[in-house]
Amino acid sequence: MKKGIHPESYRFVVFKDMSNDYSFLCKSTTESKETVTWEDGKEYPLVKLEISHTSHPFFTGKQMFVDTAGRVDKFKTRYKKFEKKD
Repeated sequence: MKKGIHPESYRFVVFKDMSNDYSFLCKSTTESKETVTWEDGKEYPLVKLEISHTSHPFFTGKQMFVDTAGRVDKFKTRYKKFEKKD
């Protein structure tokens, strides 16, 4: 490994999966403005995740339904004014 390219400011951080409220504690260098009290009573920085190994379809084996029709409708209404008229 090259010297001087890896950060040395590792600290314990709580990562929280917002889709299913699963949290885990591990070391990281990521920055966070939020904090949370962990099970041991200590306060740690909190990083919120969209998806983790507990909610990702690859790891769970379940495919989650995504509302693509709603997204398409939102897109069409948002950009309706730019639509070409023939």
